[in-house]
Amino acid sequence: MSRRRPIQFDCEGASLSGTLDVADGDTGLLLVSGGNEIRSGSWAGQAQLAARIAAAGHPVMRYDRRGIGDSEGENAGFERCEADIAAALGAFRGELPHLRRVVAFGNCDAASALMLARDRLGFDGLVLANPWVIEAGNEAVQAPAAIRQRYAQKLVDPREWLRLLRGGVDLRKVASGLRRASAPAPRSSLAEAMQAGLEEFAGPVVILLATRDRTAQLFAAAWPSDDPRVSRIDSASHSFSDEPARDWLFEQILKALA
Repeated sequence: MSRRRPIQFDCEGASLSGTLDVADGDTGLLLVSGGNEIRSGSWAGQAQLAARIAAAGHPVMRYDRRGIGDSEGENAGFERCEADIAAALGAFRGELPHLRRVVAFGNCDAASALMLARDRLGFDGLVLANPWVIEAGNEAVQAPAAIRQRYAQKLVDPREWLRLLRGGVDLRKVASGLRRASAPAPRSSLAEAMQAGLEEFAGPVVILLATRDRTAQLFAAAWPSDDPRVSRIDSASHSFSDEPARDWLFEQILKALA
């Protein structure tokens, strides 16, 4: 049986708002929001995921970091939200003293924040989805591997061939894209820092990628291709909102909590 209730907790003098989905299990899930997203998530996806995980017997906590949603303070961005994550984890354990283990889940730059945080803040496991690897100021940069993936998808799409035959394709843009695709992958210092951060974490880590999501493609281009912690699903949904990606995400998180 699960129960949902709001909570308030402190982070360096600011009052932060969170939501608890209480369940009887002793392994809990902390949902870290990505971007400037409030704790309910895109299309209430985080709230729905929390309810589903709690119904399976695992307590779940979501929260708004400083300067987002119902929380006070200044939004310092994902690279400087370690204190917010630590405060949320402390509040989660304080509200539910029976918790024995806590796994963190983050999508996009929330995953990046968890990878960058020193010593992973005491988590017992990490589930990291479609991590963000583009440094601030370089958001428009696309890795050649991501461009190649885009063209590979177009080559197997009959509609794209029909557009080509009808003259609906700008061949100059295609040529420009092919030149960019042939270039070496750009170095990502953020990805290197994330990789170094994970090396300090002794617990289990799962990295989940939606293969047709551009953020996931950029991550894959900057990350070691032989990392056994990476699992993939054929989806274009960044937040795993489509089917069967929604069920796949739920199953992957349950495995991490088991």
